[in-house]
Parts: sequence; C-alpha cells; structure tokens
Amino acid sequence: MIKFFQAIYTIYSALLFISLMLVLGLFMVIPMMISEKGDRISFFFIRAWAGIWSFLTGIRYEIQGLEFIDRKQPYIFIFNHRSFIDAPVIPMAIPQELRALGKKELSKIPFFGWVVGKFAIWVDRTSPESRKESLAKLITILSKGKSVVVAPEGTRNDTSETLLPFHKGAFRLSIETKIPIMPMAVIGADRIMKRGSLLLRPGKIRIYFSQAMHPPVSSDSAVLDFTDQCRNRLEAMVLAHEEE
Repeated sequence: MIKFFQAIYTIYSALLFISLMLVLGLFMVIPMMISEKGDRISFFFIRAWAGIWSFLTGIRYEIQGLEFIDRKQPYIFIFNHRSFIDAPVIPMAIPQELRALGKKELSKIPFFGWVVGKFAIWVDRTSPESRKESLAKLITILSKGKSVVVAPEGTRNDTSETLLPFHKGAFRLSIETKIPIMPMAVIGADRIMKRGSLLLRPGKIRIYFSQAMHPPVSSDSAVLDFTDQCRNRLEAMVLAHEEE
C-alpha cells in the first residue's frame, strides 16, 4: 500500500517537474542567449522552477555554511552524488550563477536536455577526447569569473560506500587555474529517492559547505595529493552530518 501511494506521488512529481520545465524553460534560456549578463535573470527562473517544484512536492532544504562562499569568487564546487534528485538541489543551494558538468546521456531527454544544455557542459566519460574538450570549456568558463559544479565520482553512487573513487579532472583544473575547490555535502537526497528505486517521497535535504580548499603549487604528485585531500574532506563532512 505504501508503494502504491509512493508511485502516485512519483507520477505527480514527475508531471509537475515536466510541466514547470515547459512553462519556465524559455524564461531560463532566453536571457542568457541574449547576453552573458542575462545569467542572473536565467538563474532567477531556474531557482523559481526548482523552488516551486520542491514546495509543491514537499521537499525542503536546510543549507549551512553559506558564510564560506564569497559570491564574487569563482569556485569549483564538488558534491557527493547519490540521487537523481540532485538536479534541483544545486540551484537551490549554490547562491551563484554557474555551469555544471553533466553526463552526455541527459542531453538526449527531449526539451529538458536542450534547456539544461545551455547551463551544462556535456561529457562522454568513456571518451578521453570528450573529457579533454569538457575541461577546456570549463577553463573558459572559470576564466570569465563563473563557478562550475562537478560530481567527481563521475556517476551516481548506488553502493554502500560513502564515496566512490574520484576522477582527477576537477582537481587538475583547480591546480591549473588556481580556482579553489568548494566541498558541498548533500545529505538526505538518497532517502527521497532511494538507491535502486525511481520512487520518490517527500522529505528534507540538508546541504553543508565547508571552507574552500586552495590548490597546491603544481608538481608531479600535486593532482593525486589534492584529489585525496578533497575526497577526505568531503567524506568527513558526509559522515559527520549523516550522524546528526
């Protein structure tokens, strides 16, 4: 019986998600297509879409650590990826206009892929050439003073491990551009959409930021060492706040 009501709730949530995207999608895209300065307007509508959907589906957010974010400073945000529900979490949590690194498969979703593609760098993680091209695009974005967000695990974590092994691209990028890493721990998203299930339930998602991690001077071991440091920091944040 519980799964029946969850299925009804999931269908309602999905239809609402699609309807809001259809209504607000052009308002998200058009301002930034006209001018780069239109980002602020575009992100107003992106947050309106995420906020209205979250409110009407009973999903709430608690955000801590915003004092660590200098809104005039670009960052490379990294987060633990445990749920498909992370999509609305990012614009609700991060108080900046930014771009995200996303899996190329998502670009094939009708309309959603087109809208999100205006704010995402698509990457085929099986292709070294695609990864190289995506890093070049991220460097261009960061050089313009915009932040980017990356899931360094590379895919959704459906295991019992706190974090999957990290890909090194984001940390190599940080060292090359001197842009700090901003860890973001997302707690509770996997309770709203459990691992291995497409069913949703209402609930609270807690997001925690820590102090930025500044990249070391380039050296033979810098990328590997910095990757490990950032992974250890994010893992500690997740474990600490999951116990609360």
